[in-house]
Amino acid sequence: MSGTEQIRSNTVLAARREDIELHTADGLTLVGELALPLDRDPVATLVTLHPLPTEGGFMDSHVLKKAAHRLPALADVAVLRFNTRGTSSPRGTSEGDFDGGEAERFDVAAAIEFAEFHESPMLAHRWLLGWSFGTDLALMHGADPSVEGAILLSPPLRHVQREHLERWAEFGAPVTALVPEHDDFLQPSEAVERFAPLRQARVVGVEGCKHLWVGEKMVRRALNEIVAIVAPEVGELPSEVDAALVVG
Repeated sequence: MSGTEQIRSNTVLAARREDIELHTADGLTLVGELALPLDRDPVATLVTLHPLPTEGGFMDSHVLKKAAHRLPALADVAVLRFNTRGTSSPRGTSEGDFDGGEAERFDVAAAIEFAEFHESPMLAHRWLLGWSFGTDLALMHGADPSVEGAILLSPPLRHVQREHLERWAEFGAPVTALVPEHDDFLQPSEAVERFAPLRQARVVGVEGCKHLWVGEKMVRRALNEIVAIVAPEVGELPSEVDAALVVG
């Protein structure tokens, strides 16, 4: 018997991982990765949108990277990560230039389209997962009929206007905002007020948390909240796994 191992900050669990390219309607190629359950079809799919690239955000921002490292194995959830235009990571650099959230609408559309039309396997039950700047992209550009809803980590609502929230309200898909108690930009009490035009939004205050979700405790909280929404049948994620599942 192989025994068990504790899931640590740098743990990578077995999955099918493939480099992907997204092609935008304005002619750019974006680089990314799709992580899939090792030997099963996914029960849900996360299309992730990373934090602000001008402040160091990219597809490997730690919560998104850990989601890709763990959730295919622990929850049968597929995780699609990519660099928005002009953003670099070890995977490579996406073409184009940062545009403050405007031209990035093409990036969001390309990621959603890739997930919608992926066939082997089908990427079922697609959800947007945005973090910080990525939450602005989700709210501004993500109200697409092929997604089931959005999960927002540390939403600053920096670029989001009332009209974007009202559009999501009309769209009707569920939105959950995970708002850190000690966020630098938007804290839970204010978030409740700011999200009021988006009638179906659920604001969850996260005690003891900061904008960057630093520490394994906060990462576990984020991943458990995400799985509770997209794959509730999974239950709470384990802190230990069969050592045979650990690949890094």
